[in-house]
Amino acid sequence: MRIVIAGGHGQIALRLERLLARRGDEVAGIIRRPEQAGDLLAAGAEPVVRDLEEASVDDVAQHLEAADAAVFAAGAGPGSGEARKETVDHAAAVLFADAAERAGVRRFLVVSSMGADREIPPDTDPVFAAYLRAKTEADAAVRARLALDWTVLRPGRLTNDPGTGRVTLAEHVDYGSVTRDDVAAVLLALLDEPRTAGRTLELVGGGTPIAEAVSASVG
Repeated sequence: MRIVIAGGHGQIALRLERLLARRGDEVAGIIRRPEQAGDLLAAGAEPVVRDLEEASVDDVAQHLEAADAAVFAAGAGPGSGEARKETVDHAAAVLFADAAERAGVRRFLVVSSMGADREIPPDTDPVFAAYLRAKTEADAAVRARLALDWTVLRPGRLTNDPGTGRVTLAEHVDYGSVTRDDVAAVLLALLDEPRTAGRTLELVGGGTPIAEAVSASVG
């Protein structure tokens, strides 16, 4: 397969790129800064320099042509303010979905967040609240599209601990943490399981092997 990943220099994206390249898939990662290209090349991915906050739909669609799947893994990241939660976590996701439709790419995965679609407590940090609102709006925009075979993955709190290969994956799970290694491995499994299209799944660490958890999510 050829897979194009938005946010190609992110921690989850780099892990997914390594997994895809290792098994022989062709993978490209969209990045904002040219100096990030070396890390993608080391991961086995083709770097594509394109700022999703500035690019047009046509700009991005040309990089999605002939792709079998697209993965939105971009995010404004820690230290960014409320404005960039809107321009990256929401608007860039919509732009990437528009570009996928324009290029005729049906399979579309979104890395979202647990807490999206839920009521935000009034004492929530304003920037984190803006992030959750942006994810909620982006997910809704993607899920409304009939031209995309979308899957929305909502991990819990992310850690850099080594992956366990075992998770809890379902439409609703109790809040918890999950390793970035395991998130990337779940994304790989979702790409291989077309029956997960049309599903929004929450993910935390657990006791079920990833392949079994993904298969069970479509049962």
